[in-house]
This record gives sequence, structure tokens and C-alpha cells, in this order.
Amino acid sequence: MRVGLGKDIHILKKGYDLTLGGTKIPFKKGLVSYSDGDCLIHSVIDAILGALNLGDIGQNFPDNDPKYKGISSLTLLEYTKKFLDDSKYKISNIDCFISCEKPKLKDYINEMKINISKVLGIELDQISIKAGTNEKMGYIGKNKAIECESIVLLEDK
Repeated sequence: MRVGLGKDIHILKKGYDLTLGGTKIPFKKGLVSYSDGDCLIHSVIDAILGALNLGDIGQNFPDNDPKYKGISSLTLLEYTKKFLDDSKYKISNIDCFISCEKPKLKDYINEMKINISKVLGIELDQISIKAGTNEKMGYIGKNKAIECESIVLLEDK
């Protein structure tokens, strides 16, 4: 068994799309990033890479490489799945937490789980996604950023 932890945070700004878990969410601000800014998927990728001892998202998909400019994070997750497929491990479960003041995400969580399960080839009940506010504290509480944390448990194939 292997455990991996991932965390990502992006600034919220007008003029950008808000994509979390591969789901476009209607909101007046979006996440600033070299890719599509999907900090939920980025945290899942980092958790998987960490569990496989393969570094982090920046080492594997650098933000100074033009081929990753504006790329869908679901595509990066597909690339990460190849690392997993080449290993002796498979996903047991993934647990994620999204910290944001707004927008409310409960209506989008199931779609996020579906997107992740399709790319990783796992069941919906192997993915937990929760969301909560930061009680108006810090960058997240002031609606200036969204932060996501994920943990993954890998087991032998």
C-alpha cells in the first residue's frame, strides 16, 4: 500500500473560467493558471504522483512547457494514469476537500466524481469530494482563491 497527499491553490480573478473536477462552474471569477487552473484535479494528480514517488505536477508537467499552456487538467490526469498503469499499484480510494467561500459546489460534486472516475477507470464510490468555506478567513475566506487537498490510497494490483 502507498499513500499520497496533494494540495493546490489558485487565485480567483475575473476573466477566467472556473473549472473544478473537470466541471465548468458558472461564476463571475475563475482560477488563474498556466493550464485550465483546475486545482481539484491538480491536487489529485499530486496525490497520485506522491504515492508513486514520482515527484509533483510541476516536475512532470512544467508550466514553462508550451505544450501544457491552457491544457485541460483532465488530460493531465490521463497522463498521470499512465504512470499508475505502469506501476504495480491501483487506486483503492481518493478523498478530496475543496476550500472556497463561493460559489456553493454541492450541485456539481457528483459530476466532478463522474469525470474523475471515467479518466481513472475507478468506481464513483472510490472517490469522495467534500467542499467547505474558510469561515471568511484568509485569501479563501475573502473569495480571492480556491484551495484543494486530496489524499489517495494505492494498493497492490
